[in-house]
Amino acid sequence: MTIAGFHGEISLTDIALPLADTSDMIQLHQVFREAFGAAVPLVGSVAAGDVERAEIVGTFYDNVLEFLHAHHDTEDELVWPKLIARSPDQAATVQRVAGQHAGVLAALQLAQSRLVGWRADPQIDSGAQLAVALATLGVELCAHLDEEEQVILPIAAMHMTGPEWGELPSYGMQRFGGDKIWLVLGLIQEQLSAAEIAEMESHMPPPVLEFWTGVGKPQFQEFVTELRA
Repeated sequence: MTIAGFHGEISLTDIALPLADTSDMIQLHQVFREAFGAAVPLVGSVAAGDVERAEIVGTFYDNVLEFLHAHHDTEDELVWPKLIARSPDQAATVQRVAGQHAGVLAALQLAQSRLVGWRADPQIDSGAQLAVALATLGVELCAHLDEEEQVILPIAAMHMTGPEWGELPSYGMQRFGGDKIWLVLGLIQEQLSAAEIAEMESHMPPPVLEFWTGVGKPQFQEFVTELRA
């Protein structure tokens, strides 16, 4: 295991850094599995012409789709290149799984396009098309996530350091294009134990923690209660 670095390559075994614990990625993936798994009933809960309800469901999926964009951009920038460089015997496998992002992106963009029209004018036909697009994206994405968990995470756990893996959350949040960062934080925390939530919040910068506990968390709880009613 090596790191491309100064004056050649440095072996991970030669530096005093822990290897990555990649188990948190499975919890993050569960956010997407649940969101897309709920697409048909959530979109179907909107009656024709009910713009108010469509906005609630629509903004939820807009932010989930933006979060998926940010998640895949983060992997493209911070994960795949390192694994390809450091595990040449697994490079072909890594490239193949990384290449699945292109298919997911096409399905994601179709869902985003249908979402825009439906939010503006929610009708039964456009709602059905949106639900199919979101569900189809979910199927394609879940196949990718399953293989990523089974094949890629073990490779990453051997070839990335803990600090490198720890860069992923902040990098992804900086690239998040949605308007409800508190929604993403709340959806992630729903997958965590109380101890894991405490650990997550202990690493938040003080202004972020203050926002989350004082404003974000109450907004999240109010929003998902209405969404899931």
